[in-house]
Amino acid sequence: MNPASARLLWSCLVLLAGMGWAEGSEKLRSAIEGVINGPNYKHAHWGILVADLETGEPIYELNADKLFTPASTTKLFSVACALDALGPDFRFQTPVVRRGEVDAAGVLNGDLILIASGDLTLGGRTDSAGKIAFKDSDHTYANGNTTAELTEPDPLAGLNDLARQVAAAGIKQVRGNVLVDDRLFDPAESTGSGPIRVTPIMVNDNLIDVLITPATAGKPAQVTTRPATSSVVIDSQVATVAKDKPIRVTLSAPAPGRFVVRGEIPEGRKPLLRVLEIDDPASFARSLFIEALQRAGVAVEASPLASSSRADLPPREDVAKLPQVANFTSPPFSENVKLILKVSHNLHASTLPLLVAVKHGKRTLEAGLRSSTTSLRKLGLRSRQSPSAAAPAGRGPTASLRGRPSNCCGTCRRGRTSPSTWPVCRGSASMAPWRPW
Repeated sequence: MNPASARLLWSCLVLLAGMGWAEGSEKLRSAIEGVINGPNYKHAHWGILVADLETGEPIYELNADKLFTPASTTKLFSVACALDALGPDFRFQTPVVRRGEVDAAGVLNGDLILIASGDLTLGGRTDSAGKIAFKDSDHTYANGNTTAELTEPDPLAGLNDLARQVAAAGIKQVRGNVLVDDRLFDPAESTGSGPIRVTPIMVNDNLIDVLITPATAGKPAQVTTRPATSSVVIDSQVATVAKDKPIRVTLSAPAPGRFVVRGEIPEGRKPLLRVLEIDDPASFARSLFIEALQRAGVAVEASPLASSSRADLPPREDVAKLPQVANFTSPPFSENVKLILKVSHNLHASTLPLLVAVKHGKRTLEAGLRSSTTSLRKLGLRSRQSPSAAAPAGRGPTASLRGRPSNCCGTCRRGRTSPSTWPVCRGSASMAPWRPW
């Protein structure tokens, strides 16, 4: 479904707000069928259920119990399972610990270890009100469109905060290494659009944003990147061409941490956003954290250009016993839910079953799927009916994944009975059906 038609269908629901059910239902039916029976969708198959939130009584339905490829509506189930496991008020805690002693001069004769907690944004989207910011067209999908935009918050805000805390703890110099412990859960992959690496450490969705701003025709375009870091080298040559010319921009990665941007952008158009995915998120975070420490006045002997190695880490049970020198607290999980559903964030949705697994003392995707099935049963949904039991990551369409409109509607209704989760669902899902990915 294209966004324009989805918006039309959503607007039809507003008809029910200011009139009686009978009159509203008939106008709703007429408006919906005017779209789905139109020439643009003569080969389409539709499954629709509009029901009364309180009673569950159908207001409009079409093939409500038929199986369909649910695509991103799967995220409704993914989020429901995560909210059941974590709760809307859960907050990620990302600590930094030290291995070694700090002398009277503020020198740490040992290592700093940042312990990845699975925080989906690590402060990089948090605005001045403590909310997680988003744009209608998210940067994770920038390579597939020309409308993606950047949010205003600094993607390094969380790391900068941790670095300032380290300095405030009296550490002025680190003579050992700076390490990232990313062993919270086993790595996995997200399919569909957007970044593919699902890891416990995530800074700026593990992407480098490339913003291309045209100049006048014949002049080089301005190419800026964020987050800025010495660990990544980008060679860019983009020319500004006449206004009637098309956009031609290519991205390539000839080696890890080495990217090439080439192409043309027409004069007068708004800046174009493209993204480059980092191949080693732990090393990326390590480099960014070292640079944040240096900005905070903490000297670090270790090079930000080196890789993060799990072999240098002590056992996880020993890391948990080390003295803490900093800790970053995320906004409540309800804010993550809003981001996932508002922009249909595949990477974050794909991380949810692993966070569920961790909550239950496990670390694998398979374990997260099993726990999600249990959550669905608590919601009164049979796992064979629900796409979440097969792929609660909420990724794009697959050949084997099927779901019923009645289950999607039922999940929303059952969320209505929870005083803690209903406000989250009500405030989050309004844009979920509008996303084509």
